This record gives sequence, C-alpha cells and structure tokens, in this order.
Amino acid sequence: MPSILSTYTKEELLKKLKKQKKMTFVQGFLVFLMIIVAIFSTIEEGVSYLTFLPLFFIPMLFVMLNEVKKIKKELDSRR
Repeated sequence: MPSILSTYTKEELLKKLKKQKKMTFVQGFLVFLMIIVAIFSTIEEGVSYLTFLPLFFIPMLFVMLNEVKKIKKELDSRR
C-alpha cells in the first residue's frame, strides 16, 4: 500500500518538511520549558499536576520527529 506522502509533488514535500521541522522545533522548545517548570514546581511545591504535564506532550514530539523522518525518506527515494 503506497503511503500518502507519495501523492505529493517534490515541491509540496519540501514545503511540508520545512513546516514540519518548524513545528517540531517549537514543540521541542515548549516541552523543554515544561520540563524546566515541572522541575522547579516540584522542588518548590512538591508533586503536582505540573510535574506530570510534560509526560503528555513528549509522545507528540516523537510522532512529529517520526513524520519528519518519513518525509525525508520519501524525498530521498525520489532523488
């Protein structure tokens, strides 16, 4: 079964890759900030919901990174 990415043109894939990289960077930065806030919050107030908040967003970051890899693989297969 062909992937959905195979229906895109090379230019569309390049645009999608650029956009996905930006979104992944922003998501990674936000997760990093959440981890820092969780650490300081846990030190100051003990365990709270802020301690576990980053755990819900880290899997999304890995999904986004996986999507970037898939787009790169599709682009490499076309060269």
